[in-house]
Amino acid sequence: MIRLLIADDEDLLRSALAALLALEPDLTVVAEAATSTDAVRLAREHRPDIAVLDLEMPPADGLDAAARIMAALPGARVVLVTRHARPGVLRRALAAGVSGFVPKTTPASRLAEIIRDVAAGRRYIDTDIAASALTEGPCPLTDRELDVLRACRTGASVSEIAAQVHLAPGTVRNYLSAAMAKLGVGSRHAAARRAWEEGWI
Repeated sequence: MIRLLIADDEDLLRSALAALLALEPDLTVVAEAATSTDAVRLAREHRPDIAVLDLEMPPADGLDAAARIMAALPGARVVLVTRHARPGVLRRALAAGVSGFVPKTTPASRLAEIIRDVAAGRRYIDTDIAASALTEGPCPLTDRELDVLRACRTGASVSEIAAQVHLAPGTVRNYLSAAMAKLGVGSRHAAARRAWEEGWI
């Protein structure tokens, strides 16, 4: 039996996916989680073979949870499921050692096949996501702009961001303004969100 942990902050989707995968004769769902924090905790507790994680889970995200689960359980594998499959996120996921990357439109029967492949030691990347990753343009932001946006994602104030990245508050404001202008968005939070979606931070 392949032991699974299913994590998604949308209760209906998580429950439906867990129920459908549990119908497969060689798959068993040992735990379900609604947050990235619970996913890591339950993975340590139940030691699944594969964690199927939603990319966009609070309070961190599925990629953060994936890294923590794989660090805690060296033999465990992770399949990320996402509604917004950005090529940059794919690159970060592969660098982190994630074994599968699939869109939420994937049928449960196909996901079961992918899980079996991953359990056998293979990787699976959705072909559309992979094609996009090969044609994506470069990131328009500087390293410092990315640093302040990364800090901004935690909800920190400008002064807290400044302390975190060792810059003056005015300098942080300048970097945030430059990033907002380059990305064509109206707030620093929107800029951080866009940078995260693109996989730049």
